[in-house]
Amino acid sequence: MTSKLRTVWALVIAVLLAAGGAACAKARAETIVLEGPPLQVPEPPSRVLVPVEELVSTPLAPEPEPAPVPATPRTPPRPTAEAKPQPAPPPAAAPPVPVAEPRDLRTASPANADSERDVREVLARAARDIVRVEYGRLSADGRAQYDQSKRFSAQAEQALKERNLIFAATLADKAATLAAELLGR
Repeated sequence: MTSKLRTVWALVIAVLLAAGGAACAKARAETIVLEGPPLQVPEPPSRVLVPVEELVSTPLAPEPEPAPVPATPRTPPRPTAEAKPQPAPPPAAAPPVPVAEPRDLRTASPANADSERDVREVLARAARDIVRVEYGRLSADGRAQYDQSKRFSAQAEQALKERNLIFAATLADKAATLAAELLGR
């Protein structure tokens, strides 16, 4: 009786495997063929590209609007015996863009001297605070914050050398804030 039972179970398993294998077969998508001519894609509008060097060195001025390009129909009209097609006029060339001499935008002024002095004061405060911090007692996050404050100070010094006062002020403020947080202020 056990051999009959095993045979029945083997037969049931074989049927289930056969049915499951047929269910997993991949279906193939049908390709639908559309009849008719392909779509006509209109030509892109003409553009004048200016090299990057000219954009950087030219003063900002409003650019003239390009002439509107007439829309082309999807299918060309059929010529009649009376009308003859005329060639399209060539596109007009854009006038050359005048190249301006590069200017030095960083001029010395009392306001710049005051800004530099303010940045140096913030950097000095950050340096005083960071010296008072005991590096050995800091946690891993505190050490990362300490190192970040020193990096901000160094970057602010470099920005001052490059006369980038706005960036230097931002970096100095970040360095001072991190140093003050380490002291628990």
